Amino acid sequence: MRSEHRESPDLLCPSAQPDWPGAIAIGVVGGTAIVPRVANLELHVPVTDSLLALTEPVLPTEVFRFAAPCINESCRHHRGGVCHLATKVVKMLSPVTEKLPPCAIRASCRWFHQEAGEACRRCPQVVTDNVYPSPDMRATADPGVVVE
Repeated sequence: MRSEHRESPDLLCPSAQPDWPGAIAIGVVGGTAIVPRVANLELHVPVTDSLLALTEPVLPTEVFRFAAPCINESCRHHRGGVCHLATKVVKMLSPVTEKLPPCAIRASCRWFHQEAGEACRRCPQVVTDNVYPSPDMRATADPGVVVE
């Protein structure tokens, strides 16, 4: 069941880049290269140069999951007041957990406010720089793929 979405600078995008203003690390990528899974951090961690250096030689987004204040219409996934990435995560990906995983940002998460727990049940499989994305994950991440 979808929650009512809201335009708010208080909402965080749980699929942000580490160089976005206000970015925080919210999870660590584990699992395997073929089936990665994000383990959420108990507390978010501010992004610093020293945190990003820990990931070398790979990209920080291959090691950490980041959140930052939602940039709304400046994002290629956000149109008409809706995060279409969150919609596609729910409609195109299968849940990977029955219980809502622990989450340090749920109260301010754009995806949770828009898609409720259905987004949370799929969230652990979302890795920003997935080396071997499945066809469903590739389509979900593609801003050109539209679902209603």
